Amino acid sequence: QVQLVESGGGLVRAGGSLRLSCAASGTIFKIFSMGWYRQAPGDQRELVASITPGSSTNYADSVKGRFTISRDNAKNTVYLQMNSLKPEDTAVYYCNTAPHPVSWGQGTQVTVSS
Repeated sequence: QVQLVESGGGLVRAGGSLRLSCAASGTIFKIFSMGWYRQAPGDQRELVASITPGSSTNYADSVKGRFTISRDNAKNTVYLQMNSLKPEDTAVYYCNTAPHPVSWGQGTQVTVSS
């Protein structure tokens, strides 16, 4: 059973920063690419950043240059550093395997005020 626990969300003003963390249980972490997804109200869930086991990264155009994904394989943890946040970044953020997710965690809410 895979367990993913996200944390680090909150309320921040536009232009601010947040760092999200995701702790993953099981053996999947070391052998799969991981990603951060987000879902805003009324929208579909989208993949915004991904990282391979070897730490190659990929970003959606909407976050490129502002978000940085990283991973610590020793701690089974993946991070998302979010800078220059915009109101349109407001969403529930989830981590999961990428590009094919398995069971979802509870996510962490990010709210960016204008």
